[in-house]
Amino acid sequence: MPEIDITDKIGYTLLKKGIIDYEVLEHSLRIKDTEDKKKRRNLGQILVSDFQIDHDAVFREVANLYAFREIYLADEVLDLPRIAFIKKTVEGLPDTYRSMLIETKIIPLKFDDKVSEKLIIIAADPTDKRIPVIARNFGVKKYEVCYCRFKEITNLLEKIFPPENEFLKLLETSDIGINVKEEEGVDEEALEAEISKSALINLVEGALVEAVRQGASDIHIIAREGNRTDFLFRLDGNLKLWHTQENTMPEAIAAVVKDRSKNIDRFEREMTQDGFIQRVIDGHQMRFRVSIMPIVATEFSHKLESIVIRVLDDRKVITDLNKLGLQGPARDCFYKAISKPQGIVILTGPTGSGKSTTLIAALHQVIDPTVNVLTVEDPVEYIIRGARQLKIGPKMDFDSAMRGILRHDPDIVLVGEMRDKTTAEIAIKLANTGHLTFSTLHTNDAPSAISRLFKMGVEPFLIAYAINIVVAQRLIRTLCKNCKKPMPLNEKEREIYIKFGFTDEMLDNSTFYEPIGCEKCNQGWKGRCAIHEALYFTREIKQLIVSAGNDIDENAIREQAAKDGVWSLRRAGMERMMEGVTTFEEILATTTED
Repeated sequence: MPEIDITDKIGYTLLKKGIIDYEVLEHSLRIKDTEDKKKRRNLGQILVSDFQIDHDAVFREVANLYAFREIYLADEVLDLPRIAFIKKTVEGLPDTYRSMLIETKIIPLKFDDKVSEKLIIIAADPTDKRIPVIARNFGVKKYEVCYCRFKEITNLLEKIFPPENEFLKLLETSDIGINVKEEEGVDEEALEAEISKSALINLVEGALVEAVRQGASDIHIIAREGNRTDFLFRLDGNLKLWHTQENTMPEAIAAVVKDRSKNIDRFEREMTQDGFIQRVIDGHQMRFRVSIMPIVATEFSHKLESIVIRVLDDRKVITDLNKLGLQGPARDCFYKAISKPQGIVILTGPTGSGKSTTLIAALHQVIDPTVNVLTVEDPVEYIIRGARQLKIGPKMDFDSAMRGILRHDPDIVLVGEMRDKTTAEIAIKLANTGHLTFSTLHTNDAPSAISRLFKMGVEPFLIAYAINIVVAQRLIRTLCKNCKKPMPLNEKEREIYIKFGFTDEMLDNSTFYEPIGCEKCNQGWKGRCAIHEALYFTREIKQLIVSAGNDIDENAIREQAAKDGVWSLRRAGMERMMEGVTTFEEILATTTED
């Protein structure tokens, strides 16, 4: 190994702290010695770029060694005036240096509190040789370079200078205008010619990129009469218009989406179709689930379709059950139910209520190299590491996969949905033969799930002794932490809240908030969280089901659940209100009266 001299102190420090080993150090020093002197990188840069050593682990030690001060952005006030200052300072640079600044990951943060003419510059690599070159163009007498963690500085840069959507940029310089009129239907050749010379591809690709960057859960592409197509994003549960395409045949836009999707026939316009798209966006592999359905049009020369594209971003998947936000008794009951060696755990709620997210988090809690975890989903939305996810297709449909799974030596099974008596009975058979089974149902609340299974034809004693827990779930919008405002209650409002279910003590010990709206949120709302009703199958609940006779008495089950301490969805929503997370109107709109 080359001898470590004073210039390689950083290598010695990293070696001593176990961040790198001798082999990596030796190799990196050899690279450093052989590089051209004019383009020579320092050891830290080589370790990060060539050996993928953690950036902050390396440069925190570099900062310590060369006495660069560290700045934590969490301790800084990054309000609108500060953001405006940074933006103005950077935009004052010539284009070459502005690009260099973003590439180098440096930010002119503020003027020093003690030395007013000294500019504080934060950098992910304070030793980068380009920093003095850029700093000279800020036009200041003095400056100090400080170290800041790579992720913090990257997030701030993206907030101030969001990456350009290259497709939308191309769109601005293009002329879209497809208006092909055919009395007898769509002229495919004319359509193809217009698509080829138009910017519709950029529009569709730009929508995919923008949806990911804005955090949309779905893209809706709705064909309208008069050669108009609306693009809407679902943000925090609500649809919001993103773009309207005028003077363009909706069939042309649909054709572009179909061409870019797998498993979809472009020329089929009379039946529903499902497919998917894969793209790498901002360095991350993204999947999109595409659903296409024909819709009625008053203009018979057009064959209009509605398209919904679900954005499947696995960065949003919660694998830690603690982060689901299960409240009160629901948390303890859920952990107890999934800790059992067998039985069914059922999640219920409407489409888009986060059932799959909860199930995946629960699966990650029980996945273990010693158990065989199988999933039957149609379609598969997220890849679950440690599970074997069966592929549904023309030669193996959902029902045959369910039957085959019994012979595949499972320990834990995820059934995407108990859609009929056959799948429900197989799931119950799995539970009764020593398997832990997870599944979903589409019902309004937990007691309704029991009635649904009964009406499918499943025997009451099988329901009672196969199920561990039924959890009803909803997603509610959460208030923006940056701008929400306390809302004192007057006497009339107190009376309404008490009728809703609050007690005087709850109202006296809680602060309620209302949405205001700022640059960081959507009219006062930012993000969503879940509320749960967890019906754990106690001895009393099982007895009520077994003795049901010709019909399940849902009200009796609700009354017993209340005695057992189960929170209804409305009660869970009230807890979110008392936490200052959401509003009375949101809970009223999301839940029904108990």
